[in-house]
Amino acid sequence: MIEGSNMLELRGLNVGHGARALVRDICLAVRPGQVVALIGPNGSGKTTILRTVAGQLRALGGTVELLGRELGDVAATERARTMAVMLTGRPQTELLTCRDVVEAGRYPFTGRLGVLGEKDDEAVIAAMEATGVLPLASRDFAHVSDGQRQRVLLARALCQEPQVLLLDEPTSYLDIRSQLDVLCLLRHEARERSIAVVASLHEVDLAQKAADHVICIKDGRVAFQGTPDEVFTAERISELYDLAPGAYDPSFGSLELARPEGEPEVFVIAGGGAGAAIFRRLAREGMPFATGVLHEHDADGLLARSLASRAIFERDFEPVSPGAVARAREVLLACREVICCVDAFGTGNARNAELLDAARAAGIPVRHAGLSRD
Repeated sequence: MIEGSNMLELRGLNVGHGARALVRDICLAVRPGQVVALIGPNGSGKTTILRTVAGQLRALGGTVELLGRELGDVAATERARTMAVMLTGRPQTELLTCRDVVEAGRYPFTGRLGVLGEKDDEAVIAAMEATGVLPLASRDFAHVSDGQRQRVLLARALCQEPQVLLLDEPTSYLDIRSQLDVLCLLRHEARERSIAVVASLHEVDLAQKAADHVICIKDGRVAFQGTPDEVFTAERISELYDLAPGAYDPSFGSLELARPEGEPEVFVIAGGGAGAAIFRRLAREGMPFATGVLHEHDADGLLARSLASRAIFERDFEPVSPGAVARAREVLLACREVICCVDAFGTGNARNAELLDAARAAGIPVRHAGLSRD
């Protein structure tokens, strides 16, 4: 293998079951140390792509190249020493401990008798330590939690010391902390061992943070692919998952509830992220609201674009202007209640204090961040 060349390359690959192609014309090149995420709606073909690349399904067209050679030309033993696969199916185990399952990752290196040597033992222990499952070594694999099983299977893949690692939903069944741990581990392994990692992920926020390259599958084709900055835009993610406009915010990597319909009934004075919890509470309650005056790329300003019925903005780094306050006052006076999330006004948003004065003068009830009323 020539240093710097692609570990894995798909050229015009068609995948599917039987004779029916599910996804056509997939082109992808994965370099050493690169993490590639497959994302797309359920049933779009992500798992089928991985199974085909792993050699478990026959390609219906195009080619898969592993370390510069067509997959069909790579002997099964050599493939097992080069590529590790962790798919969503659970292995059928009887009376196997977690360590037994992990040790299976070393069998391509042990010969016919399957006897592990000192190097194999070291690889098994290192993988179990890295994935946090060494304390489970003697536990029955069939009787640990789904999240623990997921980590054990990842340890099995890692102890194989592959050059290419294929993972189908590696963060399924894991809590938030464990999801982050697994993705940090994959990034570390990719970087330190120059492994090419291809993983399907349901969590788009994790894919945005962890992947070097993202390939998006929808309607039997690669809808688009590129760097996270190129892929994770509001327009593209909304198109990929058929989301309502504004439901996905690339700044936070988050999905938001649909904006409540109707004219705003509540006006929220916020800024600097102080209003996020109130914005989301009102959205959960289906309460249409307005907010302002916010700076365009302030944390509250970005979230307001997704959730607020009306939002009044000022240019970034500029003090709130009389004109912006006048527009906000007009919207505020049509609301039945004001919620103020700001404890004190600074130089940039000093004029927003005028909105509180306008509400009180008009007899509109004002609640503060703790939701106590004036």
